[in-house]
Amino acid sequence: MAGGFIGAIQFLEHLGVFEVVLPFLLVFTLIYAFLEKTRIFGTEKYYAYDDKYREKGYTGSRKNLNAMASFVIAFFVVASSQLVAVINQSLSHMVLLLILVFCFILVVGSFHKQTEEGFFLEDPWKTIFMVIAFIAIAFIFLNALGWLEPVWNWITKAGTSEAVATVVLIALIAGFIAWISRDPKKSRGPAKSED
Repeated sequence: MAGGFIGAIQFLEHLGVFEVVLPFLLVFTLIYAFLEKTRIFGTEKYYAYDDKYREKGYTGSRKNLNAMASFVIAFFVVASSQLVAVINQSLSHMVLLLILVFCFILVVGSFHKQTEEGFFLEDPWKTIFMVIAFIAIAFIFLNALGWLEPVWNWITKAGTSEAVATVVLIALIAGFIAWISRDPKKSRGPAKSED
């Protein structure tokens, strides 16, 4: 039974569904949605009839231009095998990141009281996790493009030299001194007088 599904997936792979069709549909959908939302090509007046056959006009985006631009951009992306490889690798890593976030929220939510709205992170934690997710996605794309490998090679080679270790040690000491000698935060409440 499993062999049939494996064969079907391999057949779709040989047809180019994963290398051509799905990346094309993804890029087309994302670009079209972006163009519809931003209305870069402007708007035009549409006319329609209501249930009493009265003509009503409304303004909407230029769907024909948005569709054509999305179609052309999606074809350009699919024509580049490097871009398709970056998309495939990045999406697989982003799905793993999404699964990690889901598991984290599942564990954290199990320790909280259930409300009608559900469980949501409060403002400072929500912002922190959004920044962490943005940094993780940036690293995923940089890794897919191959730009992290030279940086990592330089860090691993330079990290063993005494000069780099000295600079890192001095920076850590300076940071620690700055942290210790900073001004204490002022209280937000009214100043208390000593009577």
